[in-house]
Amino acid sequence: MALDENVLEKGILNVTPSLQIVNTQAPQPSSLHSQPLKILLSFYLLPNPAVMAVLRVHGSPISTAVMRVVAALYEKGLEFEFVTIDMKAGQHKSEAFLALNPFGQVPAFEDGDLKLFESRAITQYIAHEYASNGTQLICPDSKKMAIMSVWIEVEAHQYDPHAGKLGYELFYKPMFGQTTDPAAVEDLEAKLGKVLDVYEARLTQSKYLGGDCFGLADLHHLPTLHYLLGSSAKKLFDSRPHVSAWVADITARPAWAKVIAMQKS
Repeated sequence: MALDENVLEKGILNVTPSLQIVNTQAPQPSSLHSQPLKILLSFYLLPNPAVMAVLRVHGSPISTAVMRVVAALYEKGLEFEFVTIDMKAGQHKSEAFLALNPFGQVPAFEDGDLKLFESRAITQYIAHEYASNGTQLICPDSKKMAIMSVWIEVEAHQYDPHAGKLGYELFYKPMFGQTTDPAAVEDLEAKLGKVLDVYEARLTQSKYLGGDCFGLADLHHLPTLHYLLGSSAKKLFDSRPHVSAWVADITARPAWAKVIAMQKS
């Protein structure tokens, strides 16, 4: 985040006024109020700890894992720097990037001296570290948080393995000039359909997967949903009324619209 002429307006520095009253003549006890006063107004530029550390996301804006992290940042209303990694050019395997993520995968995340990788770990850090900002993505109640954590795990281990592969077949392969495998699509749709049957039952009991409020369990689905809803797999979601209503709700969030806008910029 570069400093410029609008540095104060952007909140990089706090301006703390200090009002100092100096009596320029010897005071008379009976008429102190009549003595001329010289008012000195000085400003001290102090660093604002809340905005000193720059949040950085390294990755590609079309990566589902990167989109997951960016969605959490937008939900929290946090400013961040996006560092585009050219994966076609192999930047994710460069020595500089491997210092951030030794597995050579996106995203990599920095918050000051803290460096993280793995998108779901990053979103949970953001949700906890910046709990007082923006949308409350976790539950302060331990029992409610335990329920949300169950569905965070379900997304990672039951939903995403099928949804991610299906998105690869239906979106990424055509984008890279490869041929979609119809047999793989059929198999993956059947497997994902079984997971969505469980979701349909769950969503008859609560508005969101993790409870009554939107949270990480819902947010983590958004990237794969984005690609699947633009494909033939959309029918899997539309055919289940509670799932369909949930999808319509979470994909209409303003923060998610900002994530999509990043891909077009």
